[in-house]
Amino acid sequence: MDTPDRIAHNQYQRTYFDTVVRARLALGATTYVNAHVQRMLSALPVLPGQRVLEVGAGPGKFTLLMAGRGWDIVANDLSPVLLDQLKTASDHHIETLCCDIATVGDHISEPFDHAMGFFVLHHLMDFDGVFAGLSKVLKPGATVAFCEPVAWNPLYYAQIFFTPGMRFAGEPSLTSMRPGKILPALERAGFNQTRAQGYGYFPPVLKNHPLGDRVERWLDQRDWVPFPNAFQLFSARLPA
Repeated sequence: MDTPDRIAHNQYQRTYFDTVVRARLALGATTYVNAHVQRMLSALPVLPGQRVLEVGAGPGKFTLLMAGRGWDIVANDLSPVLLDQLKTASDHHIETLCCDIATVGDHISEPFDHAMGFFVLHHLMDFDGVFAGLSKVLKPGATVAFCEPVAWNPLYYAQIFFTPGMRFAGEPSLTSMRPGKILPALERAGFNQTRAQGYGYFPPVLKNHPLGDRVERWLDQRDWVPFPNAFQLFSARLPA
């Protein structure tokens, strides 16, 4: 149900992304983007021909690399402007769905096999509503997975502070990006096998440099304590 708070939040998010041009929305198969895509692929047991929902797809920064794998991808976002950019940039047919994540069920006729999202949860406020909405549009046995920043890593806060146009108001749930917040919300929506896995250390400017990439790969192979990780992958499964 649309409430005044939800309507205001969604309007702010559309304005934030439609009018603020930021380098992190730029398209391209960089080392940094590829690393997140590979991490997502490790969590999603998708088979050719299956129907996959990507929530918060934006202009397709990650979608374009996931397309062409034989999946039927449906890209969801609040912004028609960003979804138009995605359709223009893609060499593949990608169905788009412009609506609030929590109301996807009002706009589809058949359920999805899996759902995924890249750096979308920290822009949302109502995790219970979002996950409950997703659970209603997924088939039994479906997997959901989300790549997100780590709440206690200072790099993302520094990025917001130093990047022109970025605002903490546009990233309202950054401090909630931790297992103790996300995993219980998934469980309340009926998901099980919930998991959070940290990975990665460097922002794009370092990760995209060959030396930075090699150093990060070396670090990821070591058994470090969790707090240095810059990113995490939340995943869960809907009971069959």
